Amino acid sequence: MIKLNFMDAKQIKQEKEQKLIEMVSAFCDEKLNKEYKNLCIVLIKKMGRKRTVPFVTGKLEIWASAVINAIGSINFLFDKSFKPYISASDIYEYFGTKNSTVSTKARLIKDMFNMSYYDREFSTSYMNESNPFNDLVMVDDLTVPIDALPEEYQQMVREARARGEDISFRTNR
Repeated sequence: MIKLNFMDAKQIKQEKEQKLIEMVSAFCDEKLNKEYKNLCIVLIKKMGRKRTVPFVTGKLEIWASAVINAIGSINFLFDKSFKPYISASDIYEYFGTKNSTVSTKARLIKDMFNMSYYDREFSTSYMNESNPFNDLVMVDDLTVPIDALPEEYQQMVREARARGEDISFRTNR
């Protein structure tokens, strides 16, 4: 049995991370766009900072497919009415992977980072701009249209959201 020291394990992680980034980047350059590429790279780097790095084990082709699938699924990539569009089977075919394996890994990734529709960190700019919740804010645990707030509070909400923060209000009752 071969034991790896910490530096060897770190180097293996870095090499796999770089290879995974290259694979996903090549796919996005060929089939998608720069925004998807950047989102996928952010996700891979975030995965690489986990205590137990998931892509250190298993085939990198499966992880590459799963990263694209996870990002794509929350951004309606597989919906023909959205641009860009690609079918999930096109991703599997490109990397030589299978639907069930990739879907399992993509679900693991989405659960790991609580990814869902209109996720501020992993959504495309189009999805962030078209988020139906952008015009709503919580006041005393009730959802209220932003334009129902006084102008100064509306401005506070816009500024907080521009910083990537969420905001809610409590009244003195």
